[in-house]
Order: sequence, then structure tokens, then C-alpha cells
Amino acid sequence: MKFNCSKGLLVICLLLVFTIDANSQSKRRSTTAKKTSKKVTSKNTNSQLLDVNLSAVKADTVTPPPPPPQPIKDPFAFDSVKVSLRPDAIFDRSSIKTRRPLDYEHLREDDAVYRERVWREIDIREKINLPFRYKADDDNGNQRFINIILHAIKNGDITVFDPTVDDRFTTPMTIAKVGEVISGRCDSVSVIDWNKDPSGSKGIFKDSVVCKEFNPEEIIKFRLKEEWVFDKESSRMFVRILGIAPIKTYIDENTGTVQGESPMFWVYYPDLRPILATYEVYNGNNFGSKMSWEELFESRFFSSTIVKSTIENPFDLYIKQYIKDDILRLYEGENIKNKIFNFEQDLWSY
Repeated sequence: MKFNCSKGLLVICLLLVFTIDANSQSKRRSTTAKKTSKKVTSKNTNSQLLDVNLSAVKADTVTPPPPPPQPIKDPFAFDSVKVSLRPDAIFDRSSIKTRRPLDYEHLREDDAVYRERVWREIDIREKINLPFRYKADDDNGNQRFINIILHAIKNGDITVFDPTVDDRFTTPMTIAKVGEVISGRCDSVSVIDWNKDPSGSKGIFKDSVVCKEFNPEEIIKFRLKEEWVFDKESSRMFVRILGIAPIKTYIDENTGTVQGESPMFWVYYPDLRPILATYEVYNGNNFGSKMSWEELFESRFFSSTIVKSTIENPFDLYIKQYIKDDILRLYEGENIKNKIFNFEQDLWSY
């Protein structure tokens, strides 16, 4: 009995020794884990602080001021015409919108025994050219000839070309560039700040942006580039228009004198023909009897003066560059026209 009791006490003592040893080992592991975790976190926090400092040194803390707001300008705002909600005629006139120009007669290069190029200008202030200035509104916009061209440019129906490069249709212009040409850029001017200076006596100014609107009345001339060809197969002279350029006249606002003039852009006429066929020309004698603009140009129902040609012009100069007198320039233009006319007439015998 005593032996069994001693055995039990021995087993209990051994269990106590094992539990104490296990607890001591677990405490050692937890303390070492805490120490290692503290070291790791301290390293991490130091590296993060170092990165933050570096980024703070490299980053630019000064924010640039926002750019001044630019005014939104529509250079084609003058062409905003309201559409009629009812038929504006006593009969249906929708057929004019479906007109198509006739195709040109084919000309072979081998049959062209005579060929000259001519540049001429149409002054719309002349009486025969007054239809170019017809300013009534229709559903498709204002009926001025310059507005018809600008309306086609705005819709993206035609491509315009830069006249400052050449007149051979080599450099296209964007619609934004055309807007700058026809109305100019917005200018910044100083005006009195009436909010801070109601009486205007303190001299407090502020910057104001002024945008000039396009005035179609400034366009009083159009330049044509055309080619005259005598076809020996049909024994007749053909004329084909290659391009049209509206000319802008620059006038001094103070004195009212003309400072100069220059073409705004070139339009390739064969591209413009389908559009001109859908617009009618104003007829002052009979409003119901109208032709299309394409028929007007093909039938030569306009007055013009020749400003340049390839006849006896080896230096490719305009007439005004070698003839300064206005009257003599007109005579020189008539002389060029007679030379082209006489070539065809001299081929016939009567």
C-alpha cells in the first residue's frame, strides 16, 4: 500500500516538472518573438520615413497657377439661320436640293494644241455682279456667295487650301484655321473695372478679351484660276475653272483707307460644283426664273478683270507687279483676253 502511494507521488512530481519546463520554454519563445517583431517594425518604420523624406525632397510642392480661361468663339456664328417650320413657297421646291451638275466633256491632252492659264478677279460691286451680294436668308443659310462657301466649309463638304503657300491646292487648312483667317483671333485689352471703380476716376483697369466677328460685307472680290484650252478634235475653245478664292480687303478703322487685300483661302472648283448646283442665283428681273450658281459660272454670266496669265510672263508675276498705273493694268488685261480670243479666230478663214 505504501509502495503504491509513493508511486503516485512520483508520477505527480514528474508531471509538475514537465508542465513547469513547458511554460518556461513558451515564455522564452514569446519574448524572443516580441523582440524580433520590434526590431523588424523599427526597421520598416525607418525605411518608410526615409522614403517619405526623399519623396518630399523630389516632389515640387509649388502648384502652377491655372491657365486663364479662353473664350469659346464660333467663327461661323454669323451663319446661324432658323429653319422655316412651314413651306416658304406656294409649291414644292425640294427638287433643287437634288440637282447634280453635268459631267465635263472629256479632253485628251494630245488634242490640246493651245493652252493658257488666267487669273481673274470678280468685283461684286459692279452691277452685273450684284447677285453675289444677295443677303436674304433661306433654310440652308444666308444666300450671299461667301456665306454659301463658308457654310460648305463648316459642314465639311469641301476642303480649303492655304493661299500663303501657293495656289496649286497643296496645303489643306483646318476649320479652326479658316475661322482665324475670316475673323481673326481674340485680343486682350485693358478696360475700366466698373465694379471697383464705378466713377472711373481711380483708374482701375482689368483685362478683357475682345473677339471680332466676321463681317461678310468685307468680301468684295473673288479670284478665279482658270485654264483655256483649244481642242483640235472639236475645233473649239474650252475654259475650265480650277479654283475660287475670296479676297479680304483690310481697311484702316481710323482713316478708312484701304491698306491692302489678300485671298483668305482657295477652294477647288470641281469639288464645289455639286454644292453650287443646289443654290439658286438671285434674279432681280424675275424672282421665279433663276439659274444655279454652277450654271452662272459655266455660262460666264459675270464680269471680271484679268490680273495674271501665263502669256509672255516668264517671271510668273501679277500685272500690278510690273504695271503700276490702274488704267494701264485694265488695258493689259484686255490685251491678254484678245490674244486668247484671236488665237481661235485666226484658225478660221472667211
